[in-house]
Amino acid sequence: MNIFGIGLPEMVLIFVIALLVFGPKKLPEVGRSLGKAIRGFQEASKEFETEFKREADQLEESVKIKAELEDSKAVSEKTD
Repeated sequence: MNIFGIGLPEMVLIFVIALLVFGPKKLPEVGRSLGKAIRGFQEASKEFETEFKREADQLEESVKIKAELEDSKAVSEKTD
């Protein structure tokens, strides 16, 4: 088991330190907050990726249209 490059022994050590720092009553609350923060980060990352992909597709379409216009212009100039 390897999450974020952290193995099981490291995760256990982090959990024990968190238990000592926050105590058994606060630990579920801290875990819940951490889970919400990670989920928010994942949603923002997906939103960024979607927006980036949309912009890239628009740019690609714009370049394709410009190339087609230049090709048709070149053809019309050759026939003149």
